[in-house]
Amino acid sequence: MYVIQEFERLKKNEAYQYKVDWTASRMLAKSNYHIHTDSIKENIIPKLTEKQKQYVYAEEADVLNVALFGMTAKEWRDKNPNIEGNIRDYTDLKHLLILCNLENTNAELINDDIPQKERLIKLNNSAIRQMKILENDKSIKELENLNKKLIDIN
Repeated sequence: MYVIQEFERLKKNEAYQYKVDWTASRMLAKSNYHIHTDSIKENIIPKLTEKQKQYVYAEEADVLNVALFGMTAKEWRDKNPNIEGNIRDYTDLKHLLILCNLENTNAELINDDIPQKERLIKLNNSAIRQMKILENDKSIKELENLNKKLIDIN
């Protein structure tokens, strides 16, 4: 009985650690987003009309969403009407890592005054390249396996 209880305790600790890791990655992605939004504020906002300014941040976030997930935030919400939050809240660690990288890349591309259509192509190519590299990454695989175990426990 003690062995079973100890095993369950260890599994709960393992599950908690995964939640901490995912939460830390999500918070990193949110913090990293400030680099992206500051670049928008400094390089795009000054060139826009007041009406255009209302939509620019969401539009630029959707550039990242389309480059990585293949859909805008609205398209994801339309496909998932009963889910609270957004696509980024429900993605895995691999995608969050790539998202952080894309945010930084897009900030640099914005600073270099690259048009949005060109940025989207570059970001999508980068996302595909990173996905292929991380596909066989041992650390990512371990985290994915941990996630599967967590799901099985619950």
